[in-house]
Amino acid sequence: MKRISRDEVKKVAELARLELNENEIHNHANQLEKILDYIKQLEKINTDDVPCTTRAIEVVNVLRKDEKKDFANVEQLLNLAPSREKNFFKVPKIISD
Repeated sequence: MKRISRDEVKKVAELARLELNENEIHNHANQLEKILDYIKQLEKINTDDVPCTTRAIEVVNVLRKDEKKDFANVEQLLNLAPSREKNFFKVPKIISD
């Protein structure tokens, strides 16, 4: 028995603003069925003693103290920018008034 109907795939595609032809709808329905079958297999695994994780490899942020450092040649640095105004970088306006 199919759990994902062609109508459900059409509905989700419409919500996602995707234009799918009949062949693509059929393929997506089959692929979603395979994904659900795989999830069903995973649900059979006993994970009671497995701790929750967010990543396979633990990531630790390396932080440093913020310190002000003077740059020896400010003029050279400012000249690298595509646009500048006096002693500042000039960037496009992104917030309207």
